Amino acid sequence: MAGAWGCPHEANDLCTKVNNLPCDPGMKGCVLHGRFVFANDDKNERIKQKKAREQVTDPQPAPEEPS
Repeated sequence: MAGAWGCPHEANDLCTKVNNLPCDPGMKGCVLHGRFVFANDDKNERIKQKKAREQVTDPQPAPEEPS
């Protein structure tokens, strides 16, 4: 049995959420944008920015020096 995912905003290959533009999963405005990693690296900019912000606001603690 094969699994498939269908976007509820796609109708006739158009995105009803993003001004009826051709559906391109992960495009800006898409419900998937910034939530998942895509093979097309251009669509991963938002998730990269989010991870960079998380590192700045929650830096790793410095290792303790041996006594």
